[in-house]
Amino acid sequence: MTGNEAAEASPAPQDRGPRGQSGLRGCPGPLSEHYDAALLDLDGVVYLGGSPIQGAADALAEAAKRGMKRAYVTNNASRSPNAIAAQLSAMGVPATAADIVTSAQAAAHVLADRLPAGAPVLVVGGTGLRLALRERGLRPVTTAADKPLAVVQGYSPDISYGLLAEAAVALNAGALYVASNADATLPTPRGPQPGNGSLVQVLVTATGREPVIAGKPEPPLHAESVQRVGAKRPLVVGDRLDTDIEGGVRGGAATLLVLTGVTRPADALLAGKQCRPSYIAPDLAGLNVSHPEVTAAGGGTFGCGGWTAEPGGDWLRVSGSGAWIDGLRALCAAAWSAGPPAGSPQEQRAAAEDVLRDIGRPA
Repeated sequence: MTGNEAAEASPAPQDRGPRGQSGLRGCPGPLSEHYDAALLDLDGVVYLGGSPIQGAADALAEAAKRGMKRAYVTNNASRSPNAIAAQLSAMGVPATAADIVTSAQAAAHVLADRLPAGAPVLVVGGTGLRLALRERGLRPVTTAADKPLAVVQGYSPDISYGLLAEAAVALNAGALYVASNADATLPTPRGPQPGNGSLVQVLVTATGREPVIAGKPEPPLHAESVQRVGAKRPLVVGDRLDTDIEGGVRGGAATLLVLTGVTRPADALLAGKQCRPSYIAPDLAGLNVSHPEVTAAGGGTFGCGGWTAEPGGDWLRVSGSGAWIDGLRALCAAAWSAGPPAGSPQEQRAAAEDVLRDIGRPA
């Protein structure tokens, strides 16, 4: 039986969590047989700071065998699709430029819809952004003297003060402002470091201008990804609640949060309504397994696997045994039903970290 045939034969995943209180869904078979395409983030999901995440290539190969199409969707606008595809292939993840959808491409699409062909655009970013503009018939420039009709900004480690100053002059002269994405940080093996959103704030502070955002969680990049792969039942896969997961939620797609990048278990417990995933897994192996239902027992009590989570103590308590990921699923359902604990953000996080110790999982 092929993956697509299995998807037709197997029961469909639940569309709602228990009693509508949780965003989490159950899936009786592998996700890769129930969803026709995975829209995968890269950094923090497939690799981390350029190093492959253990098991990711094997999980993606298994998903492909089950009939799941894949598109690699990144908010990083610094590199070209060809360069990203070459990096993935070297990691044992076969990919072509057509499989890569970048925020640079989404930003270029936004600009091309608003500017005449051949219009000059001042680029605060890297090669990937310049190539995406040329593919859309726009002309990249580097100085305000070129009278750009727009400024587009994407992450690059080589952005200089001089280039930011040129962009500020152009924006103050009335140029349209578009940013590839607004990620405040990017994941690295040394921990989170400043992302494009942090650099965007330099120009926002200097000019008072807010950019149009093309990347996740805004609609343009999600729409381009769905169209590229021809997905009818897409599954958005990512490591960030505020970009990958929120983008999927806003696009009406199911989402899988993996815990190999930025988001930690404590973050998942405290997720706002627009950032709550449909599924949670430790890593990409979660594509190829079933996901147990989270059950509601009333009174804000939820169970998953051998775990039960309920209101108690200063916020929540959990009891039982089994796989820690099932404990996390039960805790997420209880937390999302109860709302966040009282106190400051630091106190809320401390409460989340405290209850996670009871399932044997560091926060």
